[in-house]
Amino acid sequence: MMNTQEIMDLVLSLAGLSSMPSDSAILVPGENIKRVLVGVDMGTAEILLAHKLKVDLVIGHHPVGGTSRTEFPEVMKRQIDKMVSVGIPINKAQKVLAKKMGEVERSGHASNYDQAWSAARLLNMPFMGIHTPTDMLAERTVEAKLEEKLAGNPKATLQDILDALNEMPEYQKTLSKPAIRLGAPKDYAGKPVVIMAGGTNGGVDVVKAYFEAGIGTTISMHMPEDVLKAVREQNIGNVIVAGHMASDSVGINVFLKALEERGIEVLRMSGVIDPNGER
Repeated sequence: MMNTQEIMDLVLSLAGLSSMPSDSAILVPGENIKRVLVGVDMGTAEILLAHKLKVDLVIGHHPVGGTSRTEFPEVMKRQIDKMVSVGIPINKAQKVLAKKMGEVERSGHASNYDQAWSAARLLNMPFMGIHTPTDMLAERTVEAKLEEKLAGNPKATLQDILDALNEMPEYQKTLSKPAIRLGAPKDYAGKPVVIMAGGTNGGVDVVKAYFEAGIGTTISMHMPEDVLKAVREQNIGNVIVAGHMASDSVGINVFLKALEERGIEVLRMSGVIDPNGER
């Protein structure tokens, strides 16, 4: 058995974090947890289902309430470190991210941060959200896979990247397969970068900055149409979208495996792909 703080400490440790990021939270604490319900998007309906299934804790991936919604933009600053790691000057990284951070802050300010949270409180259902830690685990897992498959091959193609992704069970089982959004299967990938942690997509200016810094292909969970349009006009880079639910599941499953190893029963739903199941 575990409590919610021990579970949060576990995922932070796996991600190499010393403190809880702003998009994660223990909204309703709980003790003696033996059985958990986990999903990418967990709201009032899922909390009611958890109550019916008699689980001890609901874990959502996307920010579910409280400060994990209202302070969400703060976690986007992690994207600056990622940009700097590929050669983008820190001052430029900060400026290209600023526009998207402002949009996200204004959107979050108007959101209902109490909808699912209040349902959990009324039912006395332990409830927590874990976003950035599992996104970091997803990013690192995909990076390791691409390094394993593409290392030493300067002429790796976009198809080579797709083939590597499709060796992973989450991408094998998803209904939304990894896809090339800009480029063609036989195009050279150049220097790839996996962008899966940092809150949300950084927007047009961030993606352009990656290509201007020499990145050949971005691999992300998803990419909005306006960003694709701008990158297409720039005509210097390729874009692979790995898929949202599958990519989230890659990181979530690293965490859930650690929970299961500690004797916790895990029920997956709402987008979390079971790597050992039929879907």
